[in-house]
Amino acid sequence: MKTKYYILAVLLFCANCLFAQDIKFVASVSKNEVGTGEQFELTFSVNGNGDHFSPPNLSRFVVLSGPNQSTSMTSINGNTTVSNSISYVLMAAKEGDYIIGPAFVIVNGSRLATNGIRLKVVKGQPVQQQNNQGQSTQDNSVMEGNTADISKSLFLRAATNKTTVYQGEQLSLNYRLYTRVGIVDSRVDKLPDLNGFYNEDVKTPQQQRVQWRTETYKGSKYNVADVKQTILFAEHSGNIKIDPFEMTFIARLAAPSRDIMDQFFGDYKDVKYQAKSIPLVIHVKPLPEAGKPAGFAGAVGHFTIETTVDKTELKANESLNYQIKISGSGNIKLLKALTVNFPPDFEKYDPKVTDTVTENENGVTGSRIYNYLLIPRHQGNYTIDPVQFSYFNPVTQKYVSVSSKSFQVKVNKGLAEKNVTSLAADNQRDVKLLAKDIRYIKTGRADLSTAGDPFYGSVWYVLLLAAGPLLCVAAFVYRNWNRKNNSDVVKVKNRRAGKEAAKHLANAEKQLASKNTKEFYDAIFKGMYGYLSDKLNLSAADLNKETIASNLKLRAVNDQLISKLLDTLDLCEMGRYAPVTLSEQEVFEKAKSIINEIENEI
Repeated sequence: MKTKYYILAVLLFCANCLFAQDIKFVASVSKNEVGTGEQFELTFSVNGNGDHFSPPNLSRFVVLSGPNQSTSMTSINGNTTVSNSISYVLMAAKEGDYIIGPAFVIVNGSRLATNGIRLKVVKGQPVQQQNNQGQSTQDNSVMEGNTADISKSLFLRAATNKTTVYQGEQLSLNYRLYTRVGIVDSRVDKLPDLNGFYNEDVKTPQQQRVQWRTETYKGSKYNVADVKQTILFAEHSGNIKIDPFEMTFIARLAAPSRDIMDQFFGDYKDVKYQAKSIPLVIHVKPLPEAGKPAGFAGAVGHFTIETTVDKTELKANESLNYQIKISGSGNIKLLKALTVNFPPDFEKYDPKVTDTVTENENGVTGSRIYNYLLIPRHQGNYTIDPVQFSYFNPVTQKYVSVSSKSFQVKVNKGLAEKNVTSLAADNQRDVKLLAKDIRYIKTGRADLSTAGDPFYGSVWYVLLLAAGPLLCVAAFVYRNWNRKNNSDVVKVKNRRAGKEAAKHLANAEKQLASKNTKEFYDAIFKGMYGYLSDKLNLSAADLNKETIASNLKLRAVNDQLISKLLDTLDLCEMGRYAPVTLSEQEVFEKAKSIINEIENEI
């Protein structure tokens, strides 16, 4: 008996481990062998929520579409899994064996990396060589653009089909590119976080290229293309901000020339320009309390319900499949588990949930199917009651309740051998299955506890009884400490500044080992600017050398260190586009030393 108590205590202590979920970040391609000119899809998936996604270098391929982001939720037998994926549609231009490097993402504070993927490209259709991403940005003829000159001819615009919605109501978010100049190359710099929304990206078919059209905006005609389309579902009420979508373009502009031949045929220059959309604010109204049904579980949209059974007559102990299908448009993937009342004599298993949905510019439509496995244990006539389902219709602004039909199920007597719980001995009769399973009386010493060795009142009993309140008090104290510790946003950013800088420096060290000079200087540059932004509580728009120097002086940082910092920033910015006098290792040690000295002085 004491051994059993020890086992019980260990099981209770390790109960939380049952709910742990292994986070996996994997990469996959639709084909491992493709021909030149043939399209394929590269997908990065993580079974959780991650941020700071860093893709691999895709400059050896033509990027036809992407990054396309999607989120899915699957529930099977009561276990719910959330999966996020980012995909690219690529095309290979040259034959050969390629290795697609790892991508990186931050999940719960840990940095995860995908596996490398081998890809074989064989001879296929000839591909016209173009300035692909990464090539045009390295061309020495590309110049930095004047924002004021280009902003009226090339810009991004975020548009939604509605700006006021109910909580859980779907709305369409479309990022559109407006241009009156030629575009040689483009890349996505930053995807919006979409905090406060559950989102589903509208995927473009692989064979479909970007569709250009002509629109008149504010009195001027533009060539317009949809860059990214997403369906949003507000998770809470209030005003929710949609962050900007940022891209970098290589624009081809007409350039004046004194040469008569250039004037006749036309001359041009390629200009690098960074664009971002204007933030949007969505006004989210809470669902009304008036008229809310008792069984309402958060469904918003327009739905219908249908139930089916695969048989209405069967024998006891045979299986029966009962299916509930919810169809319509709205937050289908956010539907909660349904409450279904089955006869008491029916043994019920957790349902298998299957989603079949379609995302397009009009929203999310489709169905969710709950498939229950039922086993009636006894003979008789039974009724499966109707299922009640309620949802809120944002068009009519009213709650709607729908009901499925009921089913009459006849259960006949099962086979004789299935109604016997055990084999009978010579001097015993068969035991029949009645309202309960009846078994023979067990003779001999049973494994029972004695009066002198009780569990109640023992040391283990007292410890387990006291563990609950103590854990509750500890959780309450930790919650209050965590809230207080994270209430000041400025202090939180100040504390994490060093950690963020360390991540970028680690990436820079890795690029240094791989001899990727441009990526090395990019990592150093981003690491130092990101560190200064968090440490000095400055936004990216206000982050320039004059502001950095003045803020460091206010914090009593010595002038020599400030001058050393500004020289290093200039060196990193120069190193991204041209060779510098110092070696990369010296630049790395210098940046690391500067950050440590600033940490010591502030």
